[in-house]
Amino acid sequence: MRSAGEHAPDVTLVGADGTRVALRDLLERPLVLYFYPKDDTPGCTAEACAFRDAYEAFTDAGADVVGVSSDSGEAHAKFAARHRLPFRLMSDPDGSARRAFGVPKTFGIIPGRATFVIDRDGTIRYAFNSQFMATAHVANALHALART
Repeated sequence: MRSAGEHAPDVTLVGADGTRVALRDLLERPLVLYFYPKDDTPGCTAEACAFRDAYEAFTDAGADVVGVSSDSGEAHAKFAARHRLPFRLMSDPDGSARRAFGVPKTFGIIPGRATFVIDRDGTIRYAFNSQFMATAHVANALHALART
């Protein structure tokens, strides 16, 4: 998995509307990029809602939040609407972004859960990987932003 101090790979993600977006184009300000396994699963819903509930703290810290999974744009749109998510969910349909960041699979089959805090220059300032501590990603990312 990519770690603090490394340059973030310049991957391309797909927006809910099907638009392809390069990671470098998301770095207008610091970015909290979190990878999660699947929309509407218990852990992923808890994590997304925790990011939602702390979203103002992220924006106050000058950062943006983007969630990434392999789900379709349509699935992301429904998930975001159902849980009133104020941040973007992007698709990584072929898993190439997940692989580029080195996000490990859990038990060799479940897409991993990892969070990266990336500065405007594209340098990873913090990386956290934990499949089972879904909501800890939020507090850890906020703490990392406070240190940068």
